[in-house]
Amino acid sequence: MRHTSFLAMCALGILSGASGALAGGYTAPTVDPVVTAPVIEATPVSDWAGGYVGGSIGYAFGGDDEIGAELYEGDALVERYRDLGNLKVKGLNAGVHLGYRWQRGNWVFGPELSIEGGNISDDQSGSGDLDGETVGVGLESQVNYIAGLHLKTGYVVDPQTMVYGTAGYVHGDFDYILSASAGGESASITEGYTANGYALGLGVERKLRDNLSVFAEWQYRNFGKTGITYDLGDGDVLETRATPEHHNIKVGVNFSF
Repeated sequence: MRHTSFLAMCALGILSGASGALAGGYTAPTVDPVVTAPVIEATPVSDWAGGYVGGSIGYAFGGDDEIGAELYEGDALVERYRDLGNLKVKGLNAGVHLGYRWQRGNWVFGPELSIEGGNISDDQSGSGDLDGETVGVGLESQVNYIAGLHLKTGYVVDPQTMVYGTAGYVHGDFDYILSASAGGESASITEGYTANGYALGLGVERKLRDNLSVFAEWQYRNFGKTGITYDLGDGDVLETRATPEHHNIKVGVNFSF
């Protein structure tokens, strides 16, 4: 009888412990949440590559051509004239251009061929005494046209806007006009010449649509020095040097194809 009571008590204890364990129910394991890194979308870069043609209107200014001359009778130097003033060529111009661009990411580069013409000129005049007679003398510098081959390198700052720089070769055709008047009579001599030089510039271009853009550009042009000789007759020769450097600002449009 004692053995039976002992077994019953043990059984009740086991069952009591088991029921306590089961009373809490099933507890699911804890899983840490997965953190997903935010997706950063790259800023789209529009397509600037390909060929293009365009036109522009501009204004030239800031020319610096210091006037000086030497008068010869045969091979003998008669007189040297210094500091006679400065020819500061300026004026409106228009041009057309053709180019091609390659693109690598945000960088855009390629060659551009251009030609410009217009009313770019300046003149200086003065007077002096020659054998007791007052003589008026004038000198005019005129730009007929300028052709250039430039390398343009740009950076796309947003899908529709590019800033760029230019460097290249320029070829200019010019006239240097010497005039004189005395005793109610006047005469002039025109000496044409060509000169080669370099050009540097900066600009910004903005797309209006995929194949149409507008731009604004500044450019500096330097053509070096060119000797000009005027034959005055009777063995007299007047020599001077032309330095038609200047700045040019222009606005225009480009059509891509």
